[in-house]
Amino acid sequence: MSERIRVLVVEDEPIAQQAHASYLRRVEGFELAAVAGDAATAMQALRAAAAHRSPDDRIDLVLLDLNLPDAHGLELCRRIRTAGIDVDVIAITAARDLRIVRAAVSAGIVQYLIKPFAFPAFADKLEAYRSFRHTMSAEGSVASQHEVDLTLATLRAPSSRPQLAKGLSEDTLRLVSDLLRQATGPLSASEAAAAGSLSRVTARRYLEYLAETGAVERSPRYGTPGRPELEYRWR
Repeated sequence: MSERIRVLVVEDEPIAQQAHASYLRRVEGFELAAVAGDAATAMQALRAAAAHRSPDDRIDLVLLDLNLPDAHGLELCRRIRTAGIDVDVIAITAARDLRIVRAAVSAGIVQYLIKPFAFPAFADKLEAYRSFRHTMSAEGSVASQHEVDLTLATLRAPSSRPQLAKGLSEDTLRLVSDLLRQATGPLSASEAAAAGSLSRVTARRYLEYLAETGAVERSPRYGTPGRPELEYRWR
């Protein structure tokens, strides 16, 4: 059996941190090495792993949120490279700015996964990385340009899995996500439904999905008759 890939999850939101760690445990060939809520803690974990030089203490891969409380994720990547720490990085972020994407490529980030996402999209990225890593760990040299191209293509292969649970659409998910991002405060399912011209049931389903993936914060709204209504705020 091949050696398991040990992963450091760097994410400042506890719910998202737990979700990524839980997803990670479901993907064959990976194991959670540690979690960190900021850049400083991540660097401490990486330096300690590099100093121990033990297979049981190593870190092979970093799942990195780019928006950290003490440094931007790209700055953390630069610190990792400057320190000479040999790990790969997959960015997990809500950042969609093309300048950030280009900077991520320049910083050596091997995959870019946009929040919010479901488990199949997460698993696709990790499985592609695992195939790439397995190929790159082989002894010897490549035989041709074609072989190099095939090896690199494993990281960019399009997903064959559905990206969302059955019954959810990318367009409606994007609509609800944008409503929350642009809102000046939290929205209830009724408010989101009215703003997006959706049924309340549909709005609530997408809001719950976003909450489960860690993209939004869900909390009860008090001060209304009957049971407290839930409200959702983009993280």
